[in-house]
Amino acid sequence: MPLSIFFFIHFLFYTTSYADIPLGSTLTPSNPNTNWTSPNNVFSVTFIPISSTNPTSFSAAISFSGIPVWKAGGDFGIVDSSARFELQLSGNLRLTNGSGSLVWESRTSNKGISNGTLDGSGNLSLRNESVTIWSSFDNPTDTILPGQNFTTSKSLRSGLYSFLLLDSGNLSLRWNSDVIYWNQALNSSFRGNLSSPGLVLQQTGVLQLFDSTLSVPVNMAYSSDYGEGTDVLRFLRLDSDGNLRIYSSGRGDGTSTERWAAVSDQCKVYGWCGNFGICSYNDSSIPVCGCPSQNFEFSDPNESRKGCKRKVEIEACPSNTALLELDHTQFLTYPPELSSQVVILGVSACRENCRGGGSCVASTALADGTGRCYLKVSSFLSGWQSPALPSKSFIKICSPGLLNPSPSTVNPNQRRPRKQQDWVVAVVVACSLVGVVLLQGGVWLWCCRKTPMGLSAQHALLEYVSGAPVQFSYKELQRSTKGFKDKLGAVEFERGNVNDIVDERLAEDQVDMEQVTRAIKSTLSQLREIVMLPHRGSAWTMILIDDAAKKKLRRK
Repeated sequence: MPLSIFFFIHFLFYTTSYADIPLGSTLTPSNPNTNWTSPNNVFSVTFIPISSTNPTSFSAAISFSGIPVWKAGGDFGIVDSSARFELQLSGNLRLTNGSGSLVWESRTSNKGISNGTLDGSGNLSLRNESVTIWSSFDNPTDTILPGQNFTTSKSLRSGLYSFLLLDSGNLSLRWNSDVIYWNQALNSSFRGNLSSPGLVLQQTGVLQLFDSTLSVPVNMAYSSDYGEGTDVLRFLRLDSDGNLRIYSSGRGDGTSTERWAAVSDQCKVYGWCGNFGICSYNDSSIPVCGCPSQNFEFSDPNESRKGCKRKVEIEACPSNTALLELDHTQFLTYPPELSSQVVILGVSACRENCRGGGSCVASTALADGTGRCYLKVSSFLSGWQSPALPSKSFIKICSPGLLNPSPSTVNPNQRRPRKQQDWVVAVVVACSLVGVVLLQGGVWLWCCRKTPMGLSAQHALLEYVSGAPVQFSYKELQRSTKGFKDKLGAVEFERGNVNDIVDERLAEDQVDMEQVTRAIKSTLSQLREIVMLPHRGSAWTMILIDDAAKKKLRRK
């Protein structure tokens, strides 16, 4: 589908009306009830606080239910509570601080601007009658809205991170404009450049690439809630952590939910933990930042993402340097560094080549079968650490080398003390042992209480637990049957452990002594004689009877 046809359809459905913003209109943070609102009341231009912890700093933004989707000046458009956002009579849209200093402007003075508009798709435009001179869709900051055409001449930016669409159709995430840490290309069957590619996020949650050379749009990514919901806004945003994500938000919710992320492992985002920072995951699977060893300290103790610095610089110990080995650690290496810093070496050679190289500050042996070794000569190092990584890294320090106390280096407040963990484990084990002892004692006492007519607890426990044959003396049988006044059973005999004792089920419920005698005579001779006695109406007990007891039993 040609891109022009797509936008004709989009504007037919989404941009049927817009709110007029007259020249001379002004917004201020001190009057939050004043804003420029789209005719469908979905989007508005207003001042929003930077954060709940910093309520005195603001951004002039286009927002959806309080969620900013465009900010005047981007990350640099932070102003105080006396700021002004004004569409001047000259047609220039201007953001100034309380002191009157210029923070951002549209640079549209004297271009015949007659008014500003905010349409139902969230696009803020400055118009010369019916012609658009400037728009927020053509000047994005960190977000792409549904229907917004993102081309190769545009970029999303957040701090040192940027997102670009290349002429080849590749989607690219970069740090400091050059290190490419994520790149998504078209399928391998496509070669060459496109004519004029455009990237569009559909309202359904699919990110599509358009070009006149493509017969159909190419789906580059899907949100996890693709096609769901009716009153939901989905948007693509480059976050301050360097990751590109698709979010969804319901109207009036004021919150957004992540539905897709370009980089699935946050620790692979270059520079996320700053210079010399090492990214790892804590016990809650949350990425955290630390330093390579105790030879380093945080550049800002209050913000671990700002990286680390050596406690003693290498220049201060030219004759006393060492290479500290870091297990399961890798210093990230992406293009363009990949072409100049990769050699094929074993682990030992990777270490020694860095030791002897004057410009080498660190190295990584991948140890994954590829033989690759990264010799890091850059002054900026970004690393990640995981028990699943087979790689070994080495970093130059001033002796002596001081390893971190644990594989995952985090702030002390971000990990529970080891002693506390051991104490908890000890308590759990002790409670488990006590529970087992109490359970065994309870079973024993229950069996004793349930033992009929004073049979020994030993026999009762065996009868209830093991199911094995139990031998009783004559006195125990006499006591259990009240001097043989009670009949031995009230439940019919059952075929079971002894085959063919009874060929047919006995018709009567009561078992007299003649039946017992016939059963005894037909038992297996090698077990002497066995009688089957019903116990408690459910379980069957097998009793071995000695000769003396047998004679007395028969007489009874």
